Formats: sequence, C-alpha cells, structure tokens
Amino acid sequence: MVVPRISSPCRRDTRLAGVPTDSSPAVVPRPLKLAAAVVAAEGLVVAVLGIAEAFTIHSDRLERGITTTVFLLLYGAGLVLVARGLYRTSTWSRGPTLFSQLLQLGVAWSFWGGSTTAVSVVLAVAAVAVLVAVFQKASMAALQDDPTRDHPVL
Repeated sequence: MVVPRISSPCRRDTRLAGVPTDSSPAVVPRPLKLAAAVVAAEGLVVAVLGIAEAFTIHSDRLERGITTTVFLLLYGAGLVLVARGLYRTSTWSRGPTLFSQLLQLGVAWSFWGGSTTAVSVVLAVAAVAVLVAVFQKASMAALQDDPTRDHPVL
C-alpha cells in the first residue's frame, strides 16, 4: 500500500527557483537605461583616471599617489555597481545614484572658469541628465520600494 506524502504547512520550499529576482532589462524604463549607461560611463572614466594616476606615481609623492589611485579605482567600481543596480531596477541603487550625481555637480562647479570650463559643462550635463532620468515618473515607479521584488543581486 502506498501512503500519500502529506506536506506540512510549516515547511517552506528553500529552492532558489522561488526567490524573486530583479527586473529583466526588457521592463526597465528607457530613462532608467539612459541613467544606468551614463553612470556606468562615469564609473569607467573614473577607473581609467585611477589607472592613469597609477602610472604617474613618483617616489616624492608615493602615499598621495597610491591613495588617489585606490580611491579612484574603488569609486569607479562603485559607480559601475550602482549602474548595474539601476539597470536591474534595484531600489538600493537610487540613493547612491543621487548622491554621486550631486557630488558631481559640486565637482563641476569647482571646475567652472578658465581652461576647465568644458570639463565643468560635461560633468554638469551628465549629472543633470542622470538626475532627470531617475526622477522620471516611469523610473520612480520602477525603483519604488517593494520588499518582495528587491534583492541586491551582485
């Protein structure tokens, strides 16, 4: 005689197949894709600046060169990670995105005037573009807090 197996209501399925994941790229709003692309480009530029700094380190400024290189590389990697979070519509990426773009506006302001005005304009335009894209209605809806949907997947 075969005894039917009765599952306990207290027992939960622990397989990963039932775990909600981030949104697929097909449902990510276009402004959010733009913001993710710009933030990723910013991260890559900062990382390249970190690599360039590593090649210009001299023995008379060794500590400053190493710390600047490490900072730029970590900041660039962080921006790329945040861009990935935006592309996956992870709500955790909204705060770091806004913070980094506001910092970038401050940096753009500091470059204003003289021979660095073009750098200032590029930094400001990129930061404003990301901020406008993130504050679009569709982007805000995609980044809305939903504990059942948001998992900071690396």
